[in-house]
Amino acid sequence: MQGERTIRVLIAKPGLDGHDRGAKVIARALRDAGMEVIYTGLRQTPEQIVEAAIQEDVDVIGLSILSGAHNVLFPRIMELLRERGIDDILVIGGGVIPHEDIPFLKECGIAEIFTPGTPISQIIDFIKNNVKK
Repeated sequence: MQGERTIRVLIAKPGLDGHDRGAKVIARALRDAGMEVIYTGLRQTPEQIVEAAIQEDVDVIGLSILSGAHNVLFPRIMELLRERGIDDILVIGGGVIPHEDIPFLKECGIAEIFTPGTPISQIIDFIKNNVKK
């Protein structure tokens, strides 16, 4: 790993969702896989998430949501990134997201959506294989 930069991941809980057990499990697994993880905590606005991603110089934003507001909050985050001219951050999402909503979220720029039951190893592999070097 000499010369390679550690992958930096921001785990964020957008909106009014007050449940973060899954986000914390993912954060720990990513850390155990050798990534540097920053967790924003609960109830973050899209603006706060994008600002934290910029300040922390992250490679990946992992959004976790259970509230059902993914079709509003995820696209807003992508919009804010585009407004700032940021196109080198891999954005992924997870949580309770209906399968019929996934194509729309991907059209908005979310690279992948991980629903409940996804093996953690699949998330780790996706990040390692898709992070922009």
